[in-house]
Amino acid sequence: MGKEETKVSYVAITGASSGIGYDAAKVFAKRGKNLILIARRKEHLEKLREEILQISGSLEVIIKVADLSVMENVYALYESLKSYHIDTFINNAGLGNYGTVAEQSIEMTSTMLRVNIEALTILSSLYVKDYKDVAGAQLINVSSGAGYIVVGNVVAYSATKFYVSAFTEGLARELQADRSKLQAKVLAPAATQTEFGSVATNTDTYDYDKHFSRYHTSEQMAGFLLDLYDSSETVGIVDLADFTFKLISPKFPYEG
Repeated sequence: MGKEETKVSYVAITGASSGIGYDAAKVFAKRGKNLILIARRKEHLEKLREEILQISGSLEVIIKVADLSVMENVYALYESLKSYHIDTFINNAGLGNYGTVAEQSIEMTSTMLRVNIEALTILSSLYVKDYKDVAGAQLINVSSGAGYIVVGNVVAYSATKFYVSAFTEGLARELQADRSKLQAKVLAPAATQTEFGSVATNTDTYDYDKHFSRYHTSEQMAGFLLDLYDSSETVGIVDLADFTFKLISPKFPYEG
């Protein structure tokens, strides 16, 4: 049976154990979407599944536990998804590393590069190969406002997100040029209240009110992600000038 003939479809979300991924799963559940939840922390995924089943007990919620900083796990994860029809794949997993380049942890930076760039590229590429001609299919990669303007003290993180933005915008252009049915889109949040801050600073707590004059909640960003999903635009970005969310065409120059 071909993918387009499969009756049951799913939204797959990496990094679903917290933050934007966690709340994105719930907004898609309210749309009646079956879900594949992917992250390292099984207990968090199980808690999320229980919350989703309270929204709708008729939904299918599949849990996949995977550490995407290990490339063998990335390939094994995708292979384990082959039996499901995934009409939307959201690469949300990512992490940051606060500090100057001279000060930052090389180990943490190495992990960040593998998750933010390698895992995202592999999963995107495998998904494109399988779904580029499937009507209604979407690939949404989560970048950052720091993927369009270099931010001090997170230069390496910012560079990884520039990669995500450029890769996804370029992929979207390629798919459009090939008249493929799959759409590639990039979500670029600004400061968002999640576990990101505590992970990036290697602390148990991180006070967003202390560090940012304004920020969005993960629930708000999940709503913006849904707006991007519903739109025909390629980029969903928080405008740093007024902190509003905007749906726009690709920002980077492109030469086909």
